Amino acid sequence: MEYISGAALVAVVNDRTSALDSVVFGVDIQSGDIRGDSPSYALVVLDTRDTESDEVRIERDVVSFRKLRRLIERDEPRVVATDNMYELATDKDDLVRFLRWLPHGTQLVQVTGAERPEPLSRVASRHGVPYGKEPMKEAEAAARLALANVGYEVAAFENTTTVKVSRGRSTGKGGWSQDRYTRRIHGSVKQQSREVESALKEANLDYERDVTEKYGGYSQALFTVEARPEDIPVSTHRSGDTRVEIERERRDGIEFEPLVKRRDRVIVGIDPGTTTAVAVVGFDGRVLDVHSTRTADTAAVIEWLIERGRPSLVAADVQPMPETVEKFRRSFDAAGWAPPSDIPVDEKLHRTREVDYDNDHERDALAAALFAFDDHEDQFERISRKVPADVDREEVIARVLASEESVEAVLREMDDDGGESGGDDADEEAHEEPELTPEEREVRELRSRVERLESHVEDLNSTIEEKDETIEEYKQELSDARREERREARERREVTRLERENGRLERKVESLESDKVELADKLDQLKSLWKLDHSNFADVNTDGSLVPVKIVEQFTNGALDHTVEEYGIAAGDVVYLRDASGAGRTTAERLAEFDPKVVLRSGNLSEVADEVLFEADVPVAPADGVTIQEIDELAVAKESEVESAIADWEDRAEERQKEQQKEMVDQIISEHRAENRRG
Repeated sequence: MEYISGAALVAVVNDRTSALDSVVFGVDIQSGDIRGDSPSYALVVLDTRDTESDEVRIERDVVSFRKLRRLIERDEPRVVATDNMYELATDKDDLVRFLRWLPHGTQLVQVTGAERPEPLSRVASRHGVPYGKEPMKEAEAAARLALANVGYEVAAFENTTTVKVSRGRSTGKGGWSQDRYTRRIHGSVKQQSREVESALKEANLDYERDVTEKYGGYSQALFTVEARPEDIPVSTHRSGDTRVEIERERRDGIEFEPLVKRRDRVIVGIDPGTTTAVAVVGFDGRVLDVHSTRTADTAAVIEWLIERGRPSLVAADVQPMPETVEKFRRSFDAAGWAPPSDIPVDEKLHRTREVDYDNDHERDALAAALFAFDDHEDQFERISRKVPADVDREEVIARVLASEESVEAVLREMDDDGGESGGDDADEEAHEEPELTPEEREVRELRSRVERLESHVEDLNSTIEEKDETIEEYKQELSDARREERREARERREVTRLERENGRLERKVESLESDKVELADKLDQLKSLWKLDHSNFADVNTDGSLVPVKIVEQFTNGALDHTVEEYGIAAGDVVYLRDASGAGRTTAERLAEFDPKVVLRSGNLSEVADEVLFEADVPVAPADGVTIQEIDELAVAKESEVESAIADWEDRAEERQKEQQKEMVDQIISEHRAENRRG
């Protein structure tokens, strides 16, 4: 391990993002090919953790692809940098699998560009990073460039994650007890989904929920969360009845995202305090973004700003500039601006009237940035007129602001920088290594081969150890299996017998459960009858002169079904038809089959129903003549009045029978006389 100075890396003091204070892997293929059997890689590890600000620890090694993956899993680097992503994957599908496998928080970065990458030598030269043609030097150049936030992240997944809560075991098939088992599983899924939702709410994450309700709870709950897996306070696991699966949503293809989203030179206005507000304005006066937060620290605000540009002018809205704003200015090594006196509120409102903002803090930050632009607008125009067309105008403006030098001096300095870089290129070409003799080339090839073979031997030894352990495990398992087989041979017949017996008992249990349901229904009916005999009925039937009455709301089959289901109708019961109209022959015949003691009616029966009940010898009497007392869902009537109603019916029935007999005799006589006349 060695240390390299931060100055030797690149001038990135003002461009630091989350890649710093972490581990960066630079890789370049050493020999072989990813499509072959055993490629080897030059690996350079830059470690900025637990070091001074001007030092970076560096390690170099030649590793196999398998060992490289083990190291990535172990160290979880912030970035795996390469000049060609297809040195780590055979095709797009293989690349997607590699990206899915990467630990959460590890980025694959192609430092040479996006769809049309540049030569690594050109990118390294442009950013002042040392470069050599050997694989180890190319790997180091890639790592240093990634540390300086140069390159594009290779992305195949959205920043949207699906959290799926589902059943951890099958509900299977079964009888009555299986319902209880299924209800328990679905209840567990519902409880687990509530815990996941609570965790997402506590983390203040945006999400959408889609649940599938089943018997007893949920069979599945799907959360679509606007966050990466590492930002979600839930992990993939399986526990008893439930399991939680986390998967990032895949994009349509491979996409490239720049490590620094925006690199334009910008003006930044800052309003510090309990709520920190920042505004970003371009050198042309356009408002690019505005943001306020009460929770983010200084580092988070700096990172937010870096993603939107390179701050060249940091402004405040008060005089003197607050210390917090001054700290931001020093962090970016930018020029500062403060008004001659505190900007009045009415002037802030007027200057920001055409810009949308959420609160007064954002308004103050916007006002600071816009007033700073107004104060420098003429200077920007003068500089722009003096800058040649092939020179970056914003870069010249930024250098003039920072150094307070003339435009001409800055242009000369930029020319000198270009000349030096060209001299470096020439120097590099002039100091190319001399041509090696055949013996020296052979020695170099042999040494490289030895390194690869040693790495391969290390992998093989590791594989042998793993296989030896596996063989021992298999031997032990074989011995245990033989003992188990001998034991099972003795028990197999008993197990078969017990399985048959178990099947018989399960069928019996199902039959008993069915009987239980029927008995429960009968018990409910008996409870209703007991209630009639022992509840409120007992309070009013002190002398035993009352009889229960079964109420039928309407003389229809449906109403009869309801009364039979709730209370039952037996022979000898008193039935009260609350609405006797409308019944036909079928309904009347069904009521007659119950053989009631008497039918009390409200309203008139149809002629058909009256005829059916009369022929069935079922007494029918008006309910007006009987006092019916309703108690809860039940009713009672005085037995004497019921008997009196039956007696009245019997008298009417006797008269009706006599009348029918008389009509029959008259009809016979009439028919006889008619026959005599015809004769």
